[in-house]
Amino acid sequence: MEKFLRSLAKAELHVHLEGSITPETVLELEPSLTREEVLARYRYDNFPGFLDAYKWVNHFLRTPDDYALITRRLLRALAEQGVHYAEINLSIGVLLWRNQEFEPNFAAIAAAAADGPIPARFIFDAVRQFGLDPAWKVARLAAANRHRGVIGFGIGGDEARGPAHLFHEVFAFAREAGLHILPHAGESGGPESVWSALEGGAARIGHGIRAIEDPSLVKHLRDHRIPLEISISSNLCTGVVASLDQHPVRRLYDAGVPITLNTDDPPMFHTTLLNEYLIAHRHFGFSRDELRQLAQNSLNFALDYHPPSPS
Repeated sequence: MEKFLRSLAKAELHVHLEGSITPETVLELEPSLTREEVLARYRYDNFPGFLDAYKWVNHFLRTPDDYALITRRLLRALAEQGVHYAEINLSIGVLLWRNQEFEPNFAAIAAAAADGPIPARFIFDAVRQFGLDPAWKVARLAAANRHRGVIGFGIGGDEARGPAHLFHEVFAFAREAGLHILPHAGESGGPESVWSALEGGAARIGHGIRAIEDPSLVKHLRDHRIPLEISISSNLCTGVVASLDQHPVRRLYDAGVPITLNTDDPPMFHTTLLNEYLIAHRHFGFSRDELRQLAQNSLNFALDYHPPSPS
């Protein structure tokens, strides 16, 4: 099965660059830490605990070379799993919050991606609980860097402390600038969070699993072919679902909602993209044909994927 999954042409549409840092890379960036200290930070059982760990990991990204290093390693890891294309979330909101310079760090990321084994595009992510003004700064940077592979603007973080409706004006600006709106919603927040993201013009929904609680929303997603970027292990590790048995991925798929499988923050959730497909197969009974369809979904709903020309 793993050989079959590796052979499938597929895209990774929801992965955070900063959340792709492995414990080994953290130790390389900060040799004063012990492995036990790092691994302890990669364990949590709720969403606030994950957010704290994510902020902690970010503190070890200090130079453009650090950002280039993690970009190269992420793209290499994806290519080894048969990924043909990636759309990478960059936590620009966190970078600005840390008072880091945008230009040299993004230039390093873009250069590393340009030399990578697969094509990659970028989604600039604002932190919703930081408020509106920081989100505007992220959106303006995204708009100014479309020519460097930036295709989208999104908001992540705590849905309760930064509801999507507060950002509709920012979304409108980003759309007018030619960007796609790619917010997180319906992860820790309920169906109303997804509705608000859709009202703001979302092209896809990051996570969106709580849409299952609203049959009219499920029908809307199905009828309008709006995909959910689902990350099963992420949802389990952050506690937004209590167990695999309660995860709605199978029910959403069977209801006709277009979904893709993704990793979110792979080492932080102890997973890989191949593992997410294996979980779908082993725990939720997805057949080979259905797994093939999920892989095709990831390419169909990619925003700037160009299949290789036949030789």
